Amino acid sequence: MEVTKLEHACQILSDGDVRLVLDPGNFTRPVDATGVVAVVVTHEHPDHVTPEQLHRILAANPDAVVFGPEGVRAALADSGIAVEVVTDGDHRTVGPFELDFHGTRHQLIHSSVPIVDNTGVLVNGTLFHPGDSYTDPGVPVEVLAAPVGAPWLKVAEMMDYVAALAPARAYPIHEATLSDVGYGMHTGRLREALAPSGVLEVLRPGESLTI
Repeated sequence: MEVTKLEHACQILSDGDVRLVLDPGNFTRPVDATGVVAVVVTHEHPDHVTPEQLHRILAANPDAVVFGPEGVRAALADSGIAVEVVTDGDHRTVGPFELDFHGTRHQLIHSSVPIVDNTGVLVNGTLFHPGDSYTDPGVPVEVLAAPVGAPWLKVAEMMDYVAALAPARAYPIHEATLSDVGYGMHTGRLREALAPSGVLEVLRPGESLTI
């Protein structure tokens, strides 16, 4: 299995010619992919999903299934896009991908900002994408897609989260809110937190990693 990181939170997982898209939002280039069997949307915020991105993906892959928590279904209700609702503890099999869903809530941004549904996904028991959360899936994580920049993110908490999960490998995502200097600082701290257990793979948009 190969993961290609696009801008911000979007990733495309490939098993041969079969693909799974994660969080295609508005900080990401237009996602043009074929062979897509499913799209997983962790939560409703537009940097993780837009109707435009989903319409583009579904036009090219009309049989693809969109998975997301209830908040995603509600947010997309007027767009004509069907969402199969998933939540913590659910399991789905689609093509070669085994999907285990973990977590229910987005990380707190501020007491004045409503907390939305957020459900992370573990793919093939290997790659965990937590969305905008510090969700611990409660199982070993081999590869972690680790958020490094966000209104809800504090570097100390990010470091504690990564250290607690102790993945063998991680790569930074959710970087669009950071300058180049900030990205370097945050990935440096991520590398420190990961060092006792694993290795940090820094992927620029469009780069891939075999997992």
